[in-house]
Amino acid sequence: MSNLLVLLAVLCLFGACKGSGNYEAVNNKDMSTADTVATDTTASKLVKTAEMNIKVKDVPAVSESIVNLTTKFHGMVTHHQMQSDEVRSQDMPLSSDSLVRVSVMRTTAGITVKIPSDSLEQYMTRVEKLGLHVNVRRMDIEDKTLDYLTAQLKLNSRNQLISQQKAGKIKIKNPADVLWLKDDMIDEKINNKRINDAAKNSVVDMSLYQSDTIVKEHIANDDPAAYQLSFFKRLLFALSNGWNLFAAFIIGLANLWLFLLAGCGVWLLIRLYKRRQVPAINTI
Repeated sequence: MSNLLVLLAVLCLFGACKGSGNYEAVNNKDMSTADTVATDTTASKLVKTAEMNIKVKDVPAVSESIVNLTTKFHGMVTHHQMQSDEVRSQDMPLSSDSLVRVSVMRTTAGITVKIPSDSLEQYMTRVEKLGLHVNVRRMDIEDKTLDYLTAQLKLNSRNQLISQQKAGKIKIKNPADVLWLKDDMIDEKINNKRINDAAKNSVVDMSLYQSDTIVKEHIANDDPAAYQLSFFKRLLFALSNGWNLFAAFIIGLANLWLFLLAGCGVWLLIRLYKRRQVPAINTI
């Protein structure tokens, strides 16, 4: 296995130096050597992920317990969301202006934590004891050792190439290729750091739920018709309002007394005129 990995390192270095004709070797003897990687001491990079679906008695209380338990295991909560959805509700009258609203609520929570991989199974067992029963408990392990080793070999070959370029043993015709190599080295370093972090800290996704709960609340009646006066009060108000209208009508007529007087005068003149015209018609 060690000889195979050394051969792989030599091939990576050869491919990096060959490129597209932009590299010129000054010392062929130096180009024929490659750094060896001590693969025998490379630890396995096992990335663990887990998922749990638990029914609990009280979602808020168990969520708080999980947060405290995560702290005890030197972990970190990366996501925590709790919500209550109204399944259905019904309003029942309590008085003329108030109601009792009875609602059926469904409370759930989603929690994502990062736990040291060595304590993952113990942590999941402790969390399981907080619930009534567990619907789903799943753990997946992915071996990232070869990915980590591949990135490390590529990084070593590029480091050697950059070192030889700085020492003048290799001339790179295009300066942009140097920047490309350095950027690629940064990507490999970040990728390895990401694998290291994923191997040290496992991600656990948990979803919590509980039985539906009943919530009662006293609220004001939002129907305007419920706030109308009683029949007798509305009858008295109608009589009072009718008298006010009649009084207003009389007052309005009083304001028109001059027109009424003139109208009466015109009416009397018309009648006198008609009486005088009747005898004249008879004589003819």
